[in-house]
Amino acid sequence: MRILTLALLATTTALYAQAPAAPKHQDTEVYEPVPPIVTPGATPFAPPSDAIVLFDGKSLDQWVTTKDKSPATWVVADGIMTVNKNGGGNIETKRSFKNYQLHVEWRVPTNITGSDQARGNSGVFLASTGIGDAGYELQVLDSYNNKTYVNGQAGSIYKQGIPLANPNRKPGEWQTYDIVWTAPIFNEDGSVKTPAYATVLFNGIIVQNHFELKGETLYIGQPVYKKYDTAPIKLQAHGDKSEPISFRNIWIRDLK
Repeated sequence: MRILTLALLATTTALYAQAPAAPKHQDTEVYEPVPPIVTPGATPFAPPSDAIVLFDGKSLDQWVTTKDKSPATWVVADGIMTVNKNGGGNIETKRSFKNYQLHVEWRVPTNITGSDQARGNSGVFLASTGIGDAGYELQVLDSYNNKTYVNGQAGSIYKQGIPLANPNRKPGEWQTYDIVWTAPIFNEDGSVKTPAYATVLFNGIIVQNHFELKGETLYIGQPVYKKYDTAPIKLQAHGDKSEPISFRNIWIRDLK
């Protein structure tokens, strides 16, 4: 009996020893290589003649709250919209898109506080496929002298694509994203026929060069694809304690 008990104890111990550890958000955070710092030039970007203007500085008519599709309640003033700290939540476009060229301008407040990911955190979701933070995220963050994991700094495809450079301007200055999005194509059974691709210019400097996405953004765990056709574009109200960030001059061109 004693021999049998010892054998069972040894087997149980071995099973516990082989059990995989629970996944943590740190598992998918990368800190090297650190992208080189590049100083951007200053260029205005007016909407071209065939653009759909998503934010003209006057109203949020093109946007709804992601959670329940009610009218967006971010703050609009002086041609700028700012994340609503009083529960506005994520917002997304009323229209859905497939392949497109997108222009977005964003600004972290001059008096921003915090560090790492808690410093002006937001995101441009290139396809919003569900409630909350579901979708494909291009990270928005103050990455000017602010160390964080490099696949989570501004210009990254969050937790996937490390930016090729760091062209961040100082807090209080306007930043620009110009994005070319190629949506994934799915087979009838939901499997991926062709993956999504993103090309991103950050303050006029390329930081993602036809990057092949591995799936939707996940904070914990590996990215995964789920079938969709067209989807809205979403702006994130991250909910951290730092001052909220602002957006202006948002326009899009459908790529047929």
